[in-house]
Amino acid sequence: MPKRSDQPESDIWKFDSKSFLKQLTERPGVYRMYDEASEVLYVGKARNLKNRVSSYFRQTGLSPKTQALVAKIHSIEVTITGSETEALLLEQNLIKSLRPPYNILLRDDKSYPYIYLSSHSDYPSLTFRRGRTKKGGGTWFGPFPSSGAVKESLNVLQKIFRIRSCNESYFRNRNRPCLQYQINRCTAPCVGYISPEDYQEDIRHATMFLEGKNPVIIHDLMNAMEEASQALEFEKAAAYRDQINHLRHVQEQQSVDSEGGDADVIAIAQDAGIVCIIVIIVRGGRVLGTKDYFPRFSIEQTEGELLSAFLGQYYFGGNTRREIPRDILVPVDVDGQALLAEALTEAANRETRIRGNVRGERRRWLELAMTNARQTLLTHLASKETVYRRLLALRDLLDLAETPSRMECFDISHSHGENTVASCVVFDENGPLKSDYRLYNIEGITGGDDYAAMRQVLTRRYRRITAGEGKRPDLVFIDGGKGQLNIAREVFDELGISDIPLIGVAKGVTRRAGMEQLIDAMTDNVFRVPADSPALHLIQHIRDESHRFAITGHRARRDKKRRQSTLEGIEGVGPKRRRELIRYFGGIQEIRKASVDEMAKVQGISKSLAEAIYAALHDE
Repeated sequence: MPKRSDQPESDIWKFDSKSFLKQLTERPGVYRMYDEASEVLYVGKARNLKNRVSSYFRQTGLSPKTQALVAKIHSIEVTITGSETEALLLEQNLIKSLRPPYNILLRDDKSYPYIYLSSHSDYPSLTFRRGRTKKGGGTWFGPFPSSGAVKESLNVLQKIFRIRSCNESYFRNRNRPCLQYQINRCTAPCVGYISPEDYQEDIRHATMFLEGKNPVIIHDLMNAMEEASQALEFEKAAAYRDQINHLRHVQEQQSVDSEGGDADVIAIAQDAGIVCIIVIIVRGGRVLGTKDYFPRFSIEQTEGELLSAFLGQYYFGGNTRREIPRDILVPVDVDGQALLAEALTEAANRETRIRGNVRGERRRWLELAMTNARQTLLTHLASKETVYRRLLALRDLLDLAETPSRMECFDISHSHGENTVASCVVFDENGPLKSDYRLYNIEGITGGDDYAAMRQVLTRRYRRITAGEGKRPDLVFIDGGKGQLNIAREVFDELGISDIPLIGVAKGVTRRAGMEQLIDAMTDNVFRVPADSPALHLIQHIRDESHRFAITGHRARRDKKRRQSTLEGIEGVGPKRRRELIRYFGGIQEIRKASVDEMAKVQGISKSLAEAIYAALHDE
């Protein structure tokens, strides 16, 4: 950690909130919070330092994570800046150097790989480079999301255009072709097997390929193939034909046929205490690939706040500053969006926009990013390593004798008491065991009585267990508070089940993720788990999955019922009259709006029948 005396224009106070806040400036700047050992806890920026820092010391409204941070503060240091933009840039530099535990931190700080076209006058090479520099001239293509993406592109370029990839020293000292020439991956410019003019034409086409101009290249190659054929240079024409076929194959493999432009497309997904952020890099209208991040964060934040912190570190916090595109596409409004855009514009020396409301191809890129974020997060949650680590944490949290190998969770879903459905989801040591999921249609209870619904589903499920049918769980979760848990305990007592732990998962007072309360049915002990606990993340995952599955089942049951026409069951309205009504009005919604007199105008509908139809539609 740098010495505090090295910080520019800084003031240091021993922590005393009242006197500290009283003399704090209202100018923009950066604040750093330290613990008793003078280790940095958190770095933040502010348009108004006094207002921002004061918000940490409110009497109410602070999340538990923020309260935990405030409890550790021993001193605060501020650096006044000339503008918000300066504060943003300084904040990111400090986060990078200090790595505070309460800031969002990116684990991957590598610079992106590029393809580099050297500045050789006659025979330039195409090579892999990590990080972009200004030395040596040449042309840079990228950035690509991974080294694999670069190698794949170079492989395609060598197959189609046979551009050399050797370094300058190797190139200058060759007196015969190397193996790349023998396997048809290079035209051997080192020994003059190709003229500078022809080689430059291959370079031109390779450059167009990297810029996403495949159709133009194919058109040029087709013209060249025809000219070679007319000149009876059939071997040369065959080479052009092979290049065209390769390019068409590559073009078919590309999933995005775009309108052009450069953009970074960023999406976020959250579940079970984990955040996944996906970056899709688009250059020249071509999607070069994706990169995923799982940032560590300790303060409860919205998606807009998380993206704001991520963007700041992503573009300003690395060892090598990333290329800033003209457009940064995001799925939600980002906190401090205007300020970030201003800072990015200043850093790039041209306008950079952060946009969410986009159409056409950009909208499809954003949807692709959001799909990738959700899928990557699901894959991460389902990974054996993640599940096993969480299972161990859950065993320790609940003081279980053995690591649970089968867990079941129950939830109830209905619409105003109708079409009640109960879900049972199952997790094992590999995560969700979807083949064992079950849905139960709840019948014969008072609408909206969740206790009766829970009693029915648990009785139906565990009566089979006591009869020796089905698999016995090691742990059962009930999505609900003490009321639902008491019902579960009564059912277990009635069925003589005493060796399966029962845990209730209540949402807590704030009803926010991370604030859940757990209730042990054996001891009635109510306790909370730290929001960053792997055990809580597993419980949240199971609970959320049971909730999702219950809602899905309820909607399927409700929609099945709704597919039956609301005109069915009305005495005197058969298929023919239903058809005439819908044909006349165009749909059930318009029939509902119609008066009795209007309905009576329909062929086959008398005044008395129209009154009956009106009454039936408006009594629902």
